[in-house]
Amino acid sequence: MSAYPPIAEHGLIGDLQTAALVSSAGTVDWWCTPRFDSPSIFGALLDRAGGGHCHLAVDLDRLGDVKVKQLYLADTATLVTRFMTTDGVGEVGDYMVPDDSREATDRHQLHRTVRVVRGSLPFVLEVRPRFDYGRAPHTLKLLDDGSALMQGPGTDLFVQASAPITLVADGQDAVARFTMTAGDAAVVVLTSDAAGSPRPDPLSRERAFADFDRCRAFWHDWLRTSTYRGRWQEMVNRSAITLKLLTYAPTGAPIAAATMGLPEQIGGERNWDYRYTWIRDASLSVRALVKLGFTEEANAFRHWVRDRFEAGGTPSGHPLQIMYRIDGDPHLTEEVLDHWEGYQGSAPVRAGNAAADQVQLDIYGEAAYAFGEAHDMGALRGWTAFTGVIDWFCDHWDAPDEGIWETRGGRQDFTYSRLMSWVAFDRAICLAQAHSRPADIARWTAARDAIFLQIVERGWSTERQAFVQNYASDVLDASLLLMPKVGFISPSDPAWLSTLDAMDRELVSDSLVYRYDPAASPDGLRGSEGTFNLCSFLYVEALARAGRIGQARYAFDKMLTYANHVGLFAEEIGASGEQLGNFPQAFTHLALIDAALALDEELDRRSA
Repeated sequence: MSAYPPIAEHGLIGDLQTAALVSSAGTVDWWCTPRFDSPSIFGALLDRAGGGHCHLAVDLDRLGDVKVKQLYLADTATLVTRFMTTDGVGEVGDYMVPDDSREATDRHQLHRTVRVVRGSLPFVLEVRPRFDYGRAPHTLKLLDDGSALMQGPGTDLFVQASAPITLVADGQDAVARFTMTAGDAAVVVLTSDAAGSPRPDPLSRERAFADFDRCRAFWHDWLRTSTYRGRWQEMVNRSAITLKLLTYAPTGAPIAAATMGLPEQIGGERNWDYRYTWIRDASLSVRALVKLGFTEEANAFRHWVRDRFEAGGTPSGHPLQIMYRIDGDPHLTEEVLDHWEGYQGSAPVRAGNAAADQVQLDIYGEAAYAFGEAHDMGALRGWTAFTGVIDWFCDHWDAPDEGIWETRGGRQDFTYSRLMSWVAFDRAICLAQAHSRPADIARWTAARDAIFLQIVERGWSTERQAFVQNYASDVLDASLLLMPKVGFISPSDPAWLSTLDAMDRELVSDSLVYRYDPAASPDGLRGSEGTFNLCSFLYVEALARAGRIGQARYAFDKMLTYANHVGLFAEEIGASGEQLGNFPQAFTHLALIDAALALDEELDRRSA
């Protein structure tokens, strides 16, 4: 535990209320519970010494060369880490049983199973929690040879292990060393719960392995409703599972990523907390799932958005905030965890997100999409609140904001914000007409058309022959790759094709796409960043829709090579091909799905 593993050397498991990262070394080094946005119990990913972890793997001190392979069981979120040595072969399985109900619970179980399939192998188990982001002490009580109680502030962690594992104390932590031979199997169950709640039932190895089967069956049943039959089945399924894992089942709210504080540049300050629900990210995630046939997720998120419409005002005076906690709480106070060193020294580590107070006008377009995406749009509840927001927006769309990338360099008239403002009115008009709902359509139409004309006049650079980032500059911005996708412009329009060519010359590097050039458009932050995976997949889709099929497929195939060993993507790709930023990133996986669908459609059209 002296070195940080690469960000990409992890798999994700979860139960639809919380999630954990398991490294290819067999270490759970990230787990926040009882919710995605709760303080961590295991946080070694951000501080190896003080973050806490659970390590279960072969004992490297007693073995020679060990080869490690990590994989998901096909079409599931069950993770298997295999250890292959000259003495034998063993594996650790990690999973959490999903709970797709609308009931939030304080109790969550992380299962770790151990098997030896050949020979004889020594193993080591270390359970070293560090509660409240490593700020709070805990106490250990050994209950018997195979169970222990670790108590932190407001949270208990029960450790239960089957034979031949015998827990012993190491300070206030629990450890074990044991040997298993071919055919042997053991189970470790970590149960987090509110302090003082009843202890979990006694460990039954048979029940634990039944839970293993139940977890696998859940994912198989869920994927069975997918309508995708295209060329990239494995990657699309993995991305869909990842989006589902990042959705908080009790409210239907997707989060942007499972982690906080992972850097966009090693040693830099761009280390944000992504465990919250952005209106934008969540809307795009749900729309990607809808395209695959997963409509229940759309209905759940629409209800969450409806509740935000009905809740009304925010500290900025706007009816919507750009992000919320997963239960809809708008308070995301940002604090610096200065006792943590950060991933490979990337400080500061931030919990909470001050960007919640920013004004980003594009969210009204994404919210309108989300509101109308569900199949129960015929329901009456929420329409009055929705039309009230759109009416308010008629008077407020023409204002500077911080933009999609949450820059901290001052407000601008961002073209993407105007684009999605156009979407807000266009989508609202379509909804009112499609469902025969009362609305001031004449006023909405006037606003929509005024935005269109403004973008064409002020968002277009004659010199660059391209649509640009904001009205005060001629900087390019990859967010505008969405222009044809939302229907603002035809993908074959000469103005769009010249914009695509300009981006290709300036923002694209070996098919990888930068969001923008911070040197040309200062964002108020020090340092640089890698190429942005969302934009790289948007680029693929834009190329496909523009008829540049060969270029699109080549770019897509190259992007897939940057996935990690189990098919997951972080936010960005660094100069040496390493994954950077919070992990795994919903933005990336939803854009992968959209790119695959676009390529399938265009390739099928060509072959018809």
